[in-house]
Parts: sequence; structure tokens; C-alpha cells
Amino acid sequence: MKTLHTHIQLEKPSECPFKLPPRKKTQTHSTKNQIKYHREVFVTSMASSSLLVTIFLCLSFFSFLSVNANEVTVGGKSGVWKIPPSSSYSFDEWAQKARFKVGDFLVFSYEAGKDSVLQVTREAYEKCNTTSPKASYTDGNTKVKLEQSGPVYFISGTEGHCQKGQKLRLVVVTPRSSAFSPAPSPSEGPAVAPSSGGAAKLTGVFSVLGLVLGLWAFF
Repeated sequence: MKTLHTHIQLEKPSECPFKLPPRKKTQTHSTKNQIKYHREVFVTSMASSSLLVTIFLCLSFFSFLSVNANEVTVGGKSGVWKIPPSSSYSFDEWAQKARFKVGDFLVFSYEAGKDSVLQVTREAYEKCNTTSPKASYTDGNTKVKLEQSGPVYFISGTEGHCQKGQKLRLVVVTPRSSAFSPAPSPSEGPAVAPSSGGAAKLTGVFSVLGLVLGLWAFF
């Protein structure tokens, strides 16, 4: 009995018709571009933050100066711009015991139409010359802002009043130097508009500035 031998020849598997695309080399460049982009965004954000901090510091500084400006009523207790009631009193003596700094406001209270305030030179102050004042006020409730340090002179614009003592000479100081000036006498010091929580405002301003600077340094 013969045995039948069957030979089956297996064909080689054909190659896969779908080939994976080669890895693109641009992925590395894309990553570098992303890093560069984020770095530029970070630098821009830091620059913007620095600008905002600078603006905030400037605004806080000027806000601090404005809230610490006082309104000083000329004449102290009497608070009226008029001929002194006696020869023993003068506006100059009152001003010597007062303290005036740049940014303060002088308040002259008088009867409008019957008196006035003239800001004059030293020579006009000494001679009671009312012809060429630097500034003239007649509204009856005059507020004059002290813009710069140094001596300032005022006289009454009504004829004969300056000769009878209705004139004022004062010295304006910078806010820093005013801290070392002697305090005015309690009895004859200037009538200053009350400022609520001046020290608290100062502390608050510096606290906010410290917080902002701390956050800016952290980020």
C-alpha cells in the first residue's frame, strides 16, 4: 500500500501595503518655538507688571501728598481777615507761630465787596502798595494754594487797611522740612481743617506699597 505524500508550499507573507510615515523632524523645532513663544509672553507680562507697579506707586505718592494737605484759616482763632483789633496783635506774629508747607491752602474769610486779598511782592508788602499785585481776590472766602517754598506776602486791597496792620507775611516749607519745624502754640496756632486719620492714611499707604512690592518681587 502506497502512502501519498502531499507537499504544501507556503507562500511568503506579502509586505503590508500600509507603511507608517516617517517621523517628522519638525516636532523638535515646534517644541523650541513653543518654548520661545512662552518665554516672550512671560517677559512681556513681567514688563507690563513692572509698568503697572510704577504707575501705582506714582499715583499712591501723589494721593498721599493730596490727602495730607491742610486748609489753614488766616487769623487763628478769630479766623477773619480784617484790621487787627489792637496793636498787640498782628498777622505776622500769628504766622511765625504757625507752620505752612507746600500744598497747603490759606483760607481768607472776609466780607465780599468791602475787603479783598492781594498777593504782592516784598516791596509792595513793606510799602502797602496795592497798585500791581501778583493776584487779587474779592470773593469773601478766598483759598490760596501754596505752590512753592519761600516767603509769601499778602495785604488788604482796601485803602488804609494795610497801614493799620492788615497784612501777612509767612514762610512756606517743603513737606519734609516741615516735620522738623516747631509746632504752633496751642493758644495762637493756625486754625487747621481737621484731617481724619492722617497717621492711619500714612500707614495704609505704606502697607499697600509694601504688599505690591512684595508681590512684584515674588512673581
